[in-house]
Amino acid sequence: MHRYRSHKCHDLRLENVGEVVRLSGWVHRLRDHGQLLFIDLRDHFGITQCVVDAEDPMFQEVEGIRVESVVTITGRVVERAPETVNAKLPTGDVEVRIDAFEVQSRAEVLPLQVNADEDAGEETRLRYRFLDLRRERAHRNLVLRSQIISSIRRRMVEQGFIEFQTPILTASSPEGARDFLVPSRLHPGKFYALPQAPQQFKQLVMVSGFDRYFQIAPCFRDEDSRADRSPGEFYQLDLEMSFVEQEDVFDAVEPVLTGVFEEFSDKRVPQPVPRIPYAEAMLKYGSDKPDLRNPIEICDVTDIFDGSDFAIFANNIKKGAVVRAIPGPGCGSRAICDRMNSWAQGEGAPGLGYIIFAEAGGRGPIAGRLDDAAIAALKERAGVDDGDALFFACDQADPAADLAGKARTKLGTDQDLLEKDVFRFAWIVDFPMYERDAATGKIEFSHNPFSMPQGGLEALETKDPLEILAYQYDIVCNGVELSSGAIRNHLPDVMYKAFEIAGYGPEVVDDQFAGMINAFKFGAPPHGGFAPGIDRIVMLIADEPNIREVILFPMNQRAEDLMMNAPSEVRPEQLRELHIRPAAPPQRKEG
Repeated sequence: MHRYRSHKCHDLRLENVGEVVRLSGWVHRLRDHGQLLFIDLRDHFGITQCVVDAEDPMFQEVEGIRVESVVTITGRVVERAPETVNAKLPTGDVEVRIDAFEVQSRAEVLPLQVNADEDAGEETRLRYRFLDLRRERAHRNLVLRSQIISSIRRRMVEQGFIEFQTPILTASSPEGARDFLVPSRLHPGKFYALPQAPQQFKQLVMVSGFDRYFQIAPCFRDEDSRADRSPGEFYQLDLEMSFVEQEDVFDAVEPVLTGVFEEFSDKRVPQPVPRIPYAEAMLKYGSDKPDLRNPIEICDVTDIFDGSDFAIFANNIKKGAVVRAIPGPGCGSRAICDRMNSWAQGEGAPGLGYIIFAEAGGRGPIAGRLDDAAIAALKERAGVDDGDALFFACDQADPAADLAGKARTKLGTDQDLLEKDVFRFAWIVDFPMYERDAATGKIEFSHNPFSMPQGGLEALETKDPLEILAYQYDIVCNGVELSSGAIRNHLPDVMYKAFEIAGYGPEVVDDQFAGMINAFKFGAPPHGGFAPGIDRIVMLIADEPNIREVILFPMNQRAEDLMMNAPSEVRPEQLRELHIRPAAPPQRKEG
């Protein structure tokens, strides 16, 4: 018999009764019933109940063992009495009578309970993550993550994609987030950067003549933590394709993503996935990552208020404001409307106007300043009925969309309107190529600077930059952005012009993106790509509200690894080798 085990802890069934077996694992739970001592023995695969009699010589040794100690148990499989069968366990019809008991490793007193779901606090959980991962939920999430990645990899290979690994040490580039920098020992004063994404490399793979590339890529960004974003590092399904248009990318990616969600979830995944232009998404949902489980749709009612007797809105419209109307199904009560108004003020808005609809018409301060025709027009356009409310956001287009979108989300949640047991995907397309910075007035890239503008060089040379759309696209699921992608700008003259509009001269392009721009001068195919986030995919499928629950060893919100004590100070001689002298942050002056 094998030294440690003849079976795993989920194997034993009634057909094994009478066999002598050997199991190894962790002591999950101890139960002393006087004359009998029960051990629930756990390994990666499951749990088996083992039992020893008080008259047995080894009873005292077994009795003194702590939970989470690692032991090897040898004994005979017996059938449980009918009243002791545990239907919740696959091994619940049998137990092992302990004949031999060997301690492989003794556990000290635990800082958190493995056999219970009590909240030990984030700091304790992350400091002792190796214990936290022994818990069923955490263990299951990480197994699920592995299975999802294996499924994605298989689906990509079946579509003819080739897996490559792009460099981890590379050059710093202005891609939006802060780089993690790595000082060079051989080149004093110079630094490598960890890649925020393999963006330039994957495009260079296409220029190198490969047709379809992918990898499960680690990405590094010095960003703050959020519930759906882990600080420091994350993983994405990075892919690129040659000789494709936008729909070709969709046709390749869509079955991979929807297929994985169907494979690992019981929820519905409606298809085909709708394509929603960015402008439409901002109008109807107030967000470029709409949750389509929410049936509420925002509408524009600026024209109805323009020139009306409701002076607050009418005067703002003259200054360029818009009015967005957000239906509130079943919200036709003063109490609900007042709560929404207070909520809006808490979001920094002056308030959230409303009309309550009833058989007699509209009620509320706004309704009193509108004629019957205007109230009827609002009711019809928003699709509301008696007993509903209609809320209004009046501001410049972007802040009005933002408030309306947040109100839509709150109403959908508060009124329990979200569709159940479904993953609703959407492609968001036709993003603006540029946007104007509100503080500086400068024209900037709105999304990905490497995207091909719709209309190419002619559009860049003849159109208002703020009117130029790009072949850029996102995919969202239940209000969570899973990925951004684009058909790439593969023409040097178009790239130089695109960056010129954003205020970057050709010398900046040649310096910051030397590898890519040089490659494009030697024949580059039209190409496009995409990069869905692995962590977010697993988070959604596992139905976890926080992304840290699906990452093996996550950092805390302050980007600290409490288990490994990172970041940490290093020895002076290490700094000398790297030609670095530490500089203390400036002292804050008091008073």
